[in-house]
Formats: sequence, C-alpha cells, structure tokens
Amino acid sequence: MNPSSRRKFLARVSLALLPASIARAYEGACTDAPQRIDSLGGPGGYADDMSTALSAAALDDTRKSGLSAVNVTVSGVGSYARNYDETIRNIAYWSAQIAAHPDRLMPVRTGADLDTARCAGKLGLIYGFQDATPLGEDIDRVDTFRDLGVRIFQLTYNRRNLVGDGCLESGNAGLSEFGRKLVAKLNERKLLVDLSHAGERTTLEAIDASKSPIAISHTGCAALASLPRNKTDNELRKLADKGGYVGIYLMPFLRSKGQPTAADLIAHLEHAIDVCGEDHVGIGSDGAISPIAVTPEFKKKFANEVNERRKRGISAPGEDPNVYTFLPDLNRADRFARIAELLVVRGHSAARIDKVLGANFARTLKEVWG
Repeated sequence: MNPSSRRKFLARVSLALLPASIARAYEGACTDAPQRIDSLGGPGGYADDMSTALSAAALDDTRKSGLSAVNVTVSGVGSYARNYDETIRNIAYWSAQIAAHPDRLMPVRTGADLDTARCAGKLGLIYGFQDATPLGEDIDRVDTFRDLGVRIFQLTYNRRNLVGDGCLESGNAGLSEFGRKLVAKLNERKLLVDLSHAGERTTLEAIDASKSPIAISHTGCAALASLPRNKTDNELRKLADKGGYVGIYLMPFLRSKGQPTAADLIAHLEHAIDVCGEDHVGIGSDGAISPIAVTPEFKKKFANEVNERRKRGISAPGEDPNVYTFLPDLNRADRFARIAELLVVRGHSAARIDKVLGANFARTLKEVWG
C-alpha cells in the first residue's frame, strides 16, 4: 500500500479505532459505534481481588478501554470442594459492583443488552464459568446459575472433571455421558458452551454434540505454538464450520518459549482467520483491563501464584515465573485500539477489524441466546 493510499485508508477507519464513547460524539448515533468485546477478561488490575470494591482508577480504565462488554469469570476452577460457594460469592461481588457503579457498568443477559451497553458507553459484564465444577453432579444447577445471570459455561478447566477431560489430561478421554447431557441442557436453555481449556477429544466431541454454535473464548493456535492450551487447526476449523467463535488470548502460550509480544498476537489472529474465516475470530485477552505495574512486589506475587498453580496441578506447560500473563507492548487499558492500529498496518480492512474486535463474538452470543 503506497503512502497516499494508506493515509486515506487510515482516515476511513479512524472512527472505528476510537473508544465507543468518543466515536459516538463524532458520529452522533450509537448505531454507528462498533462493538468492542473481550471474550474473556474483566475490570480491575492484577493486584485486585474480590475483597475490595473496584477503584476509581479501575473504573476509569474501563472507559479508556473502549470496551462495550466483557466475559467476566464468576466460577471457581479446579476443585469440587469449594467452587459452588465461591461462585455464589463471586456473582454477588460483581452484582454489587454493577449496583454501585450504574454509570459505568451494567449486566448483560441478552443480545439487546449488548447493544444497550454499547449505546450507553458502559461496560457490559457477561457472567461466565471457566469450569463446570460449581455444578457438581447436579445438572439442574444450570438453571440456578442462569437465574443469577450466568450466560457462558466453560465445560472443563485444565484437569479432568465429571464433564470431560481438560487439556492437561494425557488420557484425552473426551466428553462424558454427563458432559453430553450438560451440552444438551445448555443448548436447551440457550446458553453458550465454552471449550477453552478443554482437551482435544472433549473439544471435538462437544462441537459434534452441540446443536448451537460453540465458543473457545480464549486460546491460541497450536500450529504456531504447540502447547496444550492451544487449539489445533482441525479443532478451529470444525468450530467455525458449526458457526462458532474463537478468541485469541494475550498469554504466554502464544510462543513456545519466552515472553510473547503484540507481534505474536497478530500472527495467531491471522492464522486463525486463515483457518476459520474472518467471521469466527476475535480476542479473549484472559487478562484484566487495567495495565500492570511490573514492580518487585508484582514479580514476587506472580512467581508465588505460578508455583501455587503447579502444586495444585492446574498449571499448564508454558506457565513460567519469568514469563508474564500479558503482552508488554499491549500493557495498556486501550489495548484494543492499539491492536486495531496493528491490524490496519497489516492491511486488514475496517470491516474485518470490527468483526475481530467484537462483532463476531456479539453475533455468536445473539445467535445462541436467541
């Protein structure tokens, strides 16, 4: 692309790269503001937990992010012993934050809510699970959690549970009979099935079993980094063939060794687009919206958490105390705008960029939720 053409192209898509609230000021109509949705993430920063309310800085970062919605994890992971109670507490926490900050946050339970959040310049919170363990052996708990606002159900974490095998299980046993009943229940209740962290057979069998499109909300491409947390081209292609969605994360697993950067993210996005088509790919950062200050305290806490995950048996290959769970050159609240700029430079169209930065996930959610 010559300099003159590139300048015209950048001018044509510039509004699409702005945070939604700013874009509306120029466009004068919310229908022109693009969806910006992170299919796995959440407000706050690395040091924040659910013992304290969201800070003013964290809330300001939600505005800077330009995001209109995010899939925020409310479930516990990796244990049956405490995950039901923990999940109830997490839902209560996020519901309290929404109630305390109605000018910045709102719940998302329907497709219409996605559009309302976008038009209002708020961050819509979509409650999601990252493990089916809070359900225990009681499939009817799906209705309990649906009534509490949960709309996305990830089947497994890294290990085996009653639903199926996670990606770290060498047996790769696939989806259980209980898991098949759960997929059918989620389809019936118009809830999104998420296959992040699932083993290869679990992934393929759940795609086959589901009557609705399925998501892999946060993963990478195994063809570029052969690690258990990443999905093969076969998994990605079958997901897309069933109308599903894959979100690429900003995690260490984008590279087989060493700290990934934005260039690795772009490579995984482009590979996923090549395999799935541009209508089925997005971003599930798997991180907090607020940037992380890399202080000595952060380094110590991060190393301790990696070691603790190893002790619990839920740490995946690629997790390293010296490789951080964010991309240093995208360690900013407005990372989606920067990703858009990088995609423009790579020659991607404004329409494709809008799809990747939110429209594809919005379409999937609306199709599944009805």
